[in-house]
Amino acid sequence: PGKGHSSPIVWGDRVFLTTCIEDKGERVLICLDRRDGSILWQRVVLVAPLEKKHPLNSYASATPVTDGRHVWVAFLAYPNMQVACYDFNGKMVWMRSPGKLLSIHGFCSSPILHKNLVILNGDQDAEAYLVALDKDTGTERWRVDRPNRTRSYCTPLLIHAKNKPDVTQLVLSGSKCVAAYDADTGKRLWILDGPTEQYVASLVFLDDVLFLTTGFPEFHLMGISPEGEGNITRSKYIRWHIPHKINGRDGASYVPSPIAAGGYFYVVSDTGYVSCLEPQTGKRLWKKKLARHVSASPVLADGHLYFVDDDAVTYVLKADGQFTVLHQNKLDDECYASPAVSQGQLFIRGLHNLYCIGAGPAH
Repeated sequence: PGKGHSSPIVWGDRVFLTTCIEDKGERVLICLDRRDGSILWQRVVLVAPLEKKHPLNSYASATPVTDGRHVWVAFLAYPNMQVACYDFNGKMVWMRSPGKLLSIHGFCSSPILHKNLVILNGDQDAEAYLVALDKDTGTERWRVDRPNRTRSYCTPLLIHAKNKPDVTQLVLSGSKCVAAYDADTGKRLWILDGPTEQYVASLVFLDDVLFLTTGFPEFHLMGISPEGEGNITRSKYIRWHIPHKINGRDGASYVPSPIAAGGYFYVVSDTGYVSCLEPQTGKRLWKKKLARHVSASPVLADGHLYFVDDDAVTYVLKADGQFTVLHQNKLDDECYASPAVSQGQLFIRGLHNLYCIGAGPAH
């Protein structure tokens, strides 16, 4: 029921999905049985007027997260971000508002888990912030101001740099910068100014290199070492940089996140071009037209890359650095959500249906 661009998540035989019943203003969490797709329970998290948003956004774009006992969701009850925790039986444990979220393009702040924390990105057209809440109680544990006031929608990534193996870095682009924070405390470790204004795609990490793709109004690709300190703009920690004048709109992505697979970085542009790059040098090995338009991020399973376009066509490529399209399958739907992979099955959220595809075991 309803609509949303959030991805499904899977734990055991349970699939969790957020949606919005637009005519009622209901933001909803649904738990389904992965074996047959039946709804086990459905909870209205909140009821609020529909916020202003971008035409390609939805009112349920933030993907939930789970630790196997509880599931956390985030919605906007304009002008406040709302975060809620539910147990696996559908009982609400807590709900908190960690702050305002003002954006002319709407809301998408997917929570992530780190130890006993649930962490959210509050980049917005006002005082931007990162915030960590106690996952069991919702109590605020740390908060840090972001350096600029610009809407962005990136889910943070947790990594360990080779020279700092004991520190969990929380890295994200957005708010006119790329920055890393100590995930335990919120202390900022390093920052890179620019290279553009707004970000949607998350970073990926391979062989001690962060892969950045942006954005708006300019499209950049960049390889970044996470081993620096302080301001690393124009420093040796920028491994390589492919600027907007080379990429254009076809060589980098704004919305789809990139992926690291088989020793390579892959990125699909919103305009449907796939590029393959060497992580250490940024050398582009190839760029090929794949689809009409893409919003979903690619996923990796069993040595294969799965790209799903807005027309609900799934393209299967071998993750070997070559451009080989093995399969191409069309669903009678539209798709703007990134798929999920679990136990040999692919979960694709269409605009109208949730699909489970594959012959893998359910247990």
